[in-house]
Amino acid sequence: MVPKLNAMVFDAYGTLYDVHSVIAQCNAVWTERGQAVSQLWRAKQLEWTWQRSLMGRYVDFRELTLAALRYTTEALKLPCSDDTALRLLKAYEHLEPFPEARDALEALRPVTMAILSNGSPNLLEPLVTNSGLDRWITDVISVDALRVYKPTPRVYQLAVDRLELPPEEIGFVSSNCWDACGAKAFGFHVFWINRTGAPVDALGAPPDHIMHSLAELPRLISR
Repeated sequence: MVPKLNAMVFDAYGTLYDVHSVIAQCNAVWTERGQAVSQLWRAKQLEWTWQRSLMGRYVDFRELTLAALRYTTEALKLPCSDDTALRLLKAYEHLEPFPEARDALEALRPVTMAILSNGSPNLLEPLVTNSGLDRWITDVISVDALRVYKPTPRVYQLAVDRLELPPEEIGFVSSNCWDACGAKAFGFHVFWINRTGAPVDALGAPPDHIMHSLAELPRLISR
């Protein structure tokens, strides 16, 4: 059963927005290497958020994302000028929402909706505006306020403080299982978007619901 939820909080990257929508732009630079670039770029981006949090050596997500791209092109032995790197970083301000995102958000009205993301404000705010999701998303909450990344419990507390609601009245949606488990451990009611059919991470805090896409969320909430 889904309890009464007074707000829905969404992860951004991979949940509302397809991080691999950069593949076409990468292919335009490195013919037929776009998928390999995007996959490794994303993997290092995630890996370094966890490692930097554990090391206590935070840099904002924009700087981290640029560094991950630099690593990727070096690892794949691809030439990458400063102008090219900055142009591809700019693509993070124009990521494509998943096809079902707009309809799902519209169907959730009038519930309060916010983003809680590892992204830095200088990437997130233009992204939400450029994509038009600011029509539904009323608040964008960044880990940059704490200078530590998810799944640190203090990050999820940011949403509680900003929305002025207890955790049990907040639904949390993520396509990243580690993020969904972190939110569940914190106390949110959690919906994991499992687009690849992966097993649940064995972190001791499984999500409450497993979906294949955002399209399933409104039906669950309306029960």
